Amino acid sequence: MTTEIRPRSALLLLTGAALLAACAEDPPTPAEQAAAAAVPGAPPDGVADVEAKNAAASNVSESNDLIEFAYAYPRDAATIPGLAAWLDNDRATRRDALIAAAGRDKAAAEKAGFPYRKHSHLQTWQRVSNTPRFLSLSAEIQTYTGGAHGMTSFATLLWDRNRAKRLQPLDLFTSGEAFDAAIREPFCAAIKRAKAAKGIVREEAPDSPFAQCPPASAQTVWIGSSDGRYLDRMTIAIAPYEIGPFAEGSYRVNVPMTGAVVAAAKDEFKRDLLPIN
Repeated sequence: MTTEIRPRSALLLLTGAALLAACAEDPPTPAEQAAAAAVPGAPPDGVADVEAKNAAASNVSESNDLIEFAYAYPRDAATIPGLAAWLDNDRATRRDALIAAAGRDKAAAEKAGFPYRKHSHLQTWQRVSNTPRFLSLSAEIQTYTGGAHGMTSFATLLWDRNRAKRLQPLDLFTSGEAFDAAIREPFCAAIKRAKAAKGIVREEAPDSPFAQCPPASAQTVWIGSSDGRYLDRMTIAIAPYEIGPFAEGSYRVNVPMTGAVVAAAKDEFKRDLLPIN
């Protein structure tokens, strides 16, 4: 296996990094780092710095006649053994699935006398925020399985230091329905603004699959922090075909962390969320 990324992969990964940069936070100040060390569940003073220096970010890539594969995650995740182990396992699982599917399609193409088109899976995890309790990660995934075009999808996770457990952002809330009810109005308004920014102002026909605003809980939710202590902002990533035809591409809409959203959270997480009204 080689760690060199071919030019096309590099372009896609860099593009993903640029698109996700809007969700990233500035590094915490020394004062914030000192305050974070005093919070239950945070690493002891000095330990985090040593771990960060000793743990390298993971960036694995492979390219041959059958597949093109890349999977990366940041140093922040590498410093957490339980999370790094999960990411390494996820990487292996996705690579094995890619190879298996590519092998089947290559054999079928050769049997039918058609050229085989290399399959690919390119995934980069980025840090969204790193608070005393949570490390929030986002990922953009580019895949190609031999069709007319590739596909873009997204992933998200939270590592809860207090519980040493991987969560999904929606796990912070009492239910998906409660989250949707709290966020629906600003989420749907944000979609309209995002479409207008692309020059899309048409009204969909009532029977169109894109006529209705979809539930936010069915999309990918990234939760971030502006101060390095509390989760106080959200970005909803929407894959192609969810709210428009493939030609519209994907969307990323910012939605405020309102008091209504915080009220929909489970009691144990309310103190970690900061409403911005």
